[in-house]
Formats: sequence, structure tokens, C-alpha cells
Amino acid sequence: MIFAYAPVLHLLWLVPAAVLFFLWTARRQRRDLDRLIGPELSGRLAASVSRRRRTWKTIYLLLALLTTVLALARPQYGRKLRMVQRKGIDIVIALDTSDSMLAEDIKPNRLERAKQEISSLIDRLRGDRVALVAFAGEAFVQCPLTSDYGAAKMFLDIIDQSIEPGTAIGQAIRTSTAIFQDKERKYKAIILITDGEDHRSDPLAAAEQAAQEGVRIYPIGVGSPGGVPIPIRDERGDLVEYKKDRHGETVLSRLDEITLQRIALKTGGRSYRATTGEMELESILEELEGMEKKELASREYDLREDRYQYFVLATVILLAAEAALGDRKRRGKDAPKVS
Repeated sequence: MIFAYAPVLHLLWLVPAAVLFFLWTARRQRRDLDRLIGPELSGRLAASVSRRRRTWKTIYLLLALLTTVLALARPQYGRKLRMVQRKGIDIVIALDTSDSMLAEDIKPNRLERAKQEISSLIDRLRGDRVALVAFAGEAFVQCPLTSDYGAAKMFLDIIDQSIEPGTAIGQAIRTSTAIFQDKERKYKAIILITDGEDHRSDPLAAAEQAAQEGVRIYPIGVGSPGGVPIPIRDERGDLVEYKKDRHGETVLSRLDEITLQRIALKTGGRSYRATTGEMELESILEELEGMEKKELASREYDLREDRYQYFVLATVILLAAEAALGDRKRRGKDAPKVS
């Protein structure tokens, strides 16, 4: 058994507190009565009161308090299976984490802005599976294909700027393509988020190979074509200097829109530039919605059923029993003997 609202169980300390309260109240009432009319007279007046019944009434109230707290904690037990049918496509989001993504022509910087766009995109998906690939000089799978969007966003949150030098867009496309099932030549899309600068991994050849496997690529260019310096900050976030090349010249990072457009054309996709209003996301979602969707594997959701009703019923029965049970002795064996 599990409890959906487990923190409510902290209220269980009220049960022993109530026990102590009842004991203290009974003792104080007896003491006050003895002081008021004397022990002998108070004993005669209390002769018709059944201590056993009063004890049971107290027990019923304590148990009612216990079952009430348990009901409020929403106990769940057992399993209930249901089949969920979904249609969608497989989407791999490849995110550039190279140092050029630290440029601040888009606030707070290109990388953080890209992560915000990915998070917003994941929130808008319906039924599709999503995977994450992070790349700089090398590419690696950050999150495999999943329909658990919460888990995907958790993996997204821990992506940070890579210490690996370079921007291997071609390697990112190859790694992303390898995630898909080889037998399918459709239902596959790569959303590539980068500034587009790549001088060593042949991204166009990788895009052509992806197209042969039925993958569409939708690049989102992050940054400005004019070029901006790449800041280097200390642990406190203060600017130390701007990145320089081996000749001591300040490095300018430029958005290479032409390369991204050529990648998109080779795969039947479209290229976009990141905007503050995220209008490109709407366009990409429309493109994805227009793609043919497949019947994704049905999943069995293991749900636990609420069982608080039984504790509510127990509370009602206990309170009814307490109210129905009097505290006077019955005539007969419970009646006091008169000499």
C-alpha cells in the first residue's frame, strides 16, 4: 500500500497526543470531583457509570481519528491495467553545446535560449517519442527515445556547455540518425539546434545519408550572422575576457544560415532562425503534424486504485458506535449492588 498524500501521515502524532489528553482529562475530572464533594460521595455518584464503556467510547474516538488521518493520506492499493494507443513520430533533438553557444547575442546566451526552446517544444508534443543528443567536438546520446516528456526535460536540464572543442554537426546528425530504427524509412525527424559553424565533420554528407534513411532535418539557427565575441566568465559569472584564437585575436562566432539551409534541403526539411517569440516552433510543429504518423507500441499503465473509501467507512462506523454506546451501567450484572 502506498499513500498519494504521504505528508498527511505526519498527523498520526495526534493519536498518541489524544491518548495523553484523554488520560489527563479523566484524572483531572476525578480529582476535581473529589475536591468538590469528597471521595466517598463522588464514589457513590459514579457508581452508575461504567468505566469499561467509557474506555470503549474513548477507544472508538481514537480509532476514528486514526482512520480519518489514513483516509486523508489517500491510500492506494492494487493494480489496474489499461491499454493506451498512441500515434506519432520519433523526434531527435540535437543540441549544440560548444563554447560558441555561450555567445550572448541572444539573452541570456545561445545555449540557455536553445534549452528554453527545447523545453517549450517538448511541452507541445502529443504522442510522439523524443530523444536528446548533445554535441560539440563529439556527439553523444543524452536521452534515448522516450514518451516520458518529464524524464526528457530532466535530462535537458543537466546539459551544460561542453569542454570538448569544436562543433561536429555532421557527427551530431549521424549519432541522431543511428537512434532511429533502420527498417523504417519514415516517421523520423531531427531538430538540429546550433549556430551552424562546422569546419571538419562534413554535415552535408551526413544530411544526405540521413535523407537516404528517410529522416527529415529541421535546423534552428541560434545567433546572428554578423558575429559576436564569446565571453569567458568566472565561477561567479563575472566577465573575465573574450575568447581568443592562437594568434591572440578575438574569436567571433557567426550564424551559418547557408549551411543549415542546405542541410534542410537535402532531407526535405526547413531551416529556421531562433526568435524571442518562438514562432519557429509553431512552424516546426505544423511540419511535424503534417508528417505521416505510425502506431507506436501500446503501453500498459500500471495504476493504483484509491482505497480511502474503506477508511472513511470505518470512521463513520466508529463514530456511530461511540455515539450509540452509553456510559451508564446496564441493569443486572452491571448494576451496582445495594446493601
